[in-house]
Amino acid sequence: MAQINLLPWREELRKEQQRQFLTILGLSAVLMGLIVLAVHIQIAGMINNQQSRNDFLKKEISKVEKQIKEINNLAKEKKRLLSRMEVIETLQRNRPEVVHLFDEIVKVMPEGTYLSSMKQSGKSLSLNGMAQSNARVSALMRNIDSSPWLSSPQLQIIKKDTKKKTGADDDERSFILKAVQVSQAEENKQ
Repeated sequence: MAQINLLPWREELRKEQQRQFLTILGLSAVLMGLIVLAVHIQIAGMINNQQSRNDFLKKEISKVEKQIKEINNLAKEKKRLLSRMEVIETLQRNRPEVVHLFDEIVKVMPEGTYLSSMKQSGKSLSLNGMAQSNARVSALMRNIDSSPWLSSPQLQIIKKDTKKKTGADDDERSFILKAVQVSQAEENKQ
């Protein structure tokens, strides 16, 4: 029998299989690298897209915040102007009331009484004066109570004046009387 040496053929087959394996391995590595690169590029693109959307939203949010701040400032300005207008309207409405108040004070003062001072705080009046007797102060309080421009008389102090000690003025009394000014506009509302 003849002897055939199969070792070189097997060795060549083994080398061919090893080269195919390395080629497939290399192509697989390149393909894997391309896939990783494509995924990386895709994700980087998505990140850049989201970042640009975020930047756009931040710009829009800052614009809206500026508009909100401007709206708040305008609302404050409007409120301030409305309050000023209300004060002006109130002053315009109450302007004739001062004249009526002084006219009414003259009307309610009975003979034998006079005022030394008058203070007004809002609608509250404080009348300081002198009267010849307690009855004159009572008459003043009744007149105030029946007045359309004054109400709620409250006697705070009445005392005999010790400074004057001459003749008919011996019975003169000093008094402090509180009253409230009635606004005719408020009366008309009721």
